Amino acid sequence: MTKPFGYNEFSNKWQSNAKLAMDTIAMRPTRGIPTGGFGINDMQWSHLETLSGNPPGSYPKEPVRVYREFQLAAGVCFIDQWLAENPLSMKDQGYDNDTQRGATTGADEIVCDGMRIDSPEAAVEHMEKFVFPRCVQWKRGFEAHGDEEIRKLVADEVAVQRLFGMNMLKGPYNGFSTFPGFSYGHYGYANYFMAYALYPEVIERGFKLHADAAEVYNRLAARAIVEGELPRLIRLDHDMADSRGMLVDIRTLDKLWFPHFARSIRPLLDAGIRLIWHCDGNLMDMVPRLLECGIGGFQGFQYEDGMDYEKICRMKTREGDGLFIIAGVSVTTTLPRGKPADVRRQMDWLVEKGPKVGLMLGCSSSIAPGVPLDNMKTLIEGFAHYRAYGRN
Repeated sequence: MTKPFGYNEFSNKWQSNAKLAMDTIAMRPTRGIPTGGFGINDMQWSHLETLSGNPPGSYPKEPVRVYREFQLAAGVCFIDQWLAENPLSMKDQGYDNDTQRGATTGADEIVCDGMRIDSPEAAVEHMEKFVFPRCVQWKRGFEAHGDEEIRKLVADEVAVQRLFGMNMLKGPYNGFSTFPGFSYGHYGYANYFMAYALYPEVIERGFKLHADAAEVYNRLAARAIVEGELPRLIRLDHDMADSRGMLVDIRTLDKLWFPHFARSIRPLLDAGIRLIWHCDGNLMDMVPRLLECGIGGFQGFQYEDGMDYEKICRMKTREGDGLFIIAGVSVTTTLPRGKPADVRRQMDWLVEKGPKVGLMLGCSSSIAPGVPLDNMKTLIEGFAHYRAYGRN
């Protein structure tokens, strides 16, 4: 008898919430609306403990257990990004003076591979000396060790799914896609975007080399998803906008980035895997272009910054099909500053204006400490209502 591979070992064991997520991902009509995305990443430790029925102080002692119990108590059906220890990155009431600072969070000095990055020229020098050769090496490594990479990807997902149990579905995220992106996380915003403006030919070379490696890697990731019978849905996550709009002129992306991005994701699309884009900031200018590249849906939405949820939900894929939407209750306005009635009102609006097929409910992003407990309870009650009754 052949040993089960991937999610095949869970056949006929799935429970109702996981099945609801599977049907929704497959774009099948469902009565209920699943709760999904990256779960409910509430970063206030006391919320995780109270709402999961654990005593105060439990989360920092046993973060994985308490976080898992919180997700199950909240009725979460689908999680792609498993963030069990993420709330440990801040204290129960937020960041403090002890929090480690990085290139985009106030570091006194930015150093990469022993190089001090203090100018756009330094950023470019680092790219040419270190980053570009690494892209070539990545591509060769992926070509040489493909089967090993596939086995590892599937095994890691199976391990998390076993941790979840059979009533919450784990979807692919970390390690299942790569594509070119902005490097402000390495060099800082000022250094990187000055380099982007002054040395576009170098920036595009970086995008090209990353896409060359990504084509090979994403072909392996697609095989892992198909052969491992994993959910055929991946959320692509890279912040390219702020509350004012795109971080760079969209016309430069048309020339420098979009062709390489489209090329990099093609192996996943060719394998029948739906790709959705996480929305931070106002990226309305990007939405039609992402759809042209093959993106099949969106997650998140900062409505207060100009993301037109209703308009997006009426859009179609490049093949003319409906979009897959993970509609998020706002973590920047409604949850921290609203009342329970505002939470209910926004959830009703998300459902009313969302697609009739292919809709999940979640939060627009991670929930920072400070959200009133009553709002969290109302959020979870609303999720339960829509899972049970859908639009009825």
